[in-house]
Amino acid sequence: MTKGQKILFYSVLLIVCFYFLFLGLSKAKVFFLAPLLTAFILTLVVLPLSQKMESKKLKRSISSLFNTILLFLISLGFVALVSFQLKSFVDNWSEIKETMKPKVEQFQSFVFEHTPMEKQDLEQYQGSSMGFLKSQGQKALAFFNKTVSFMGLFLLTFIYIFFLLNYRRHLKEFILRLFSEEKKGEVREIIYRSAKVAQQYLMGKLMLMGILVVVYSIGLGISGVSNFILVSIIAALLTLIPYFGNIIGLLMALTFGYLSSGETSVLIGVLLTFSIVQFLESYVLEPYVIGDKVDLHPFFVILVVIIGNLIWGIIGMILAIPLIAIVTVIFLHVPPLQPYGFLLSNKNS
Repeated sequence: MTKGQKILFYSVLLIVCFYFLFLGLSKAKVFFLAPLLTAFILTLVVLPLSQKMESKKLKRSISSLFNTILLFLISLGFVALVSFQLKSFVDNWSEIKETMKPKVEQFQSFVFEHTPMEKQDLEQYQGSSMGFLKSQGQKALAFFNKTVSFMGLFLLTFIYIFFLLNYRRHLKEFILRLFSEEKKGEVREIIYRSAKVAQQYLMGKLMLMGILVVVYSIGLGISGVSNFILVSIIAALLTLIPYFGNIIGLLMALTFGYLSSGETSVLIGVLLTFSIVQFLESYVLEPYVIGDKVDLHPFFVILVVIIGNLIWGIIGMILAIPLIAIVTVIFLHVPPLQPYGFLLSNKNS
């Protein structure tokens, strides 16, 4: 083949490989990769605590079980918070509808006056929506199936966590046996640094979320948002989703704040609170709390978050940064892959 043909051949081959790679990752999400990688990241969070407990002569199986149960209870608490907030919203739905009815009518009048849309178009859309909502039985069945599937994956994740904690030395020894004696020291260093960078990022994120809960609570409480503490906790937890989490948190605060009261002062207060918090998080808190613990180039952070969303949705967005941080550390310590590590990192040439 000529040089041009070789370039074309390898380019097509690379595109095909990436296609099947992403297709395989997408198909393997549900019962294998997503819960396993989630368990892996959560294992790194409690690994220091597990190691400390084992240094006090506690059996590894007991410390692994304790930390697994601890993570399980924390996750249940988060689910309970979200459920409580949703229940409160549903219970107040009739009042919210009455509060927002005049504002919705004003908005419709504005739309009809200043856009080509007519009242008949809205009525036709509402009629088609009502027809869509008739299949309540099918919706209930689909919701039940999704709930059962979620609970299965939820429990499976914690089973993975226990085994990863309990048999981590066995897995580490397996990795070391794949390399020669001369390379084992370097491999140990890569394993240590990879685990460390993920731990530092996750622990920094937890500290950051704790600070954000306090700041959000002050701002939303002054703004007059109902259940502002719960809203603040959920909004802070949503920052685990890079970039998009803040937008979701803002929409949630507007939903539970402005829609519940209908007051313009609450709307202004919520927007002002999230603007101030976003500034503090980006330019004060995140550089100070997390700093350069995860040395990734901002462009590739955005890119991997978008790719994670395309492949696995929200869970992919959450896992994207710690996973790419581990990959970057591995690349930087393997000579043939160092150019790729440099590309992903934020190091200057």
